[in-house]
Amino acid sequence: MTDNPEIGLRIDVDGIGTNYIRAGEGPPLILIHGSGPGVTAYANWRGVIPDFAEHFTCFAPDTLGFGYTDFPADIAGFSMDRWVAHLVGFMDALGLAKAHFIGNSYGGALTLALATRHPERVEKIVLMGAAGLPFPISEGLEKVWGYQPSLEAMRELMTIFAHDPALVKDEIVRSRFEASIRPGAQEAYSSLFPEPRQRWLDALATAEADLQAMPHPTLAIHGREDVIVPLAQSIRFNQLIPNAELHVFGNCGHWTQIEKRDRFVALVVPFLLGG
Repeated sequence: MTDNPEIGLRIDVDGIGTNYIRAGEGPPLILIHGSGPGVTAYANWRGVIPDFAEHFTCFAPDTLGFGYTDFPADIAGFSMDRWVAHLVGFMDALGLAKAHFIGNSYGGALTLALATRHPERVEKIVLMGAAGLPFPISEGLEKVWGYQPSLEAMRELMTIFAHDPALVKDEIVRSRFEASIRPGAQEAYSSLFPEPRQRWLDALATAEADLQAMPHPTLAIHGREDVIVPLAQSIRFNQLIPNAELHVFGNCGHWTQIEKRDRFVALVVPFLLGG
């Protein structure tokens, strides 16, 4: 056992020891985190999992290459195909035939890739500041993927994520910084999106024709002031995905689940529970 709340349950997924948080009872809901330094499923979703756990069985994995999930030795082999295969394997290992998904940023792109390649595994989708369509890499995302560990650099990143700098508490900065300097963590993180970084962003994209063929009810949520993934992404998702809804929060950056926590929960729960 460990006192670290970021370390939850562990399951073998095709030889990859996979760390995940589980909470609640009800229909399965899988929460996919973003791609920032020091990120874990717990760090990304801890503020909202208790609310979702009142209605769903929540599964929040550290995806391949992040957090406390094993980092494979063949680093160069990372691709969307591999991330999708790991996520499908995670569902298979847990005996989950189908689930709702909430995908944050990179996690939104991964969710869309899963939904278009394995549509039968996905129920409803919530996208939160999601990537998944091509766009010129933002200065904010360049800084996120190019992070070099220091307390000051982590503080700067956190103020890029949040529109209101008052939300960037010392506790958040220090915990994310300490996570980013765990043995081997920075080496692993820097190997995921090396320069030139635009190619990795392009590789997260799903073809527009595939999005247009998606049958899944989809709710896209975005912060108007997001400087990491532009609002135009979610507007385009709403135009392309047949059964899509769009909600835009003003005075909100890339941290919708933190900056607009109560309203985020109030939007997502009825959407997922509705007929």
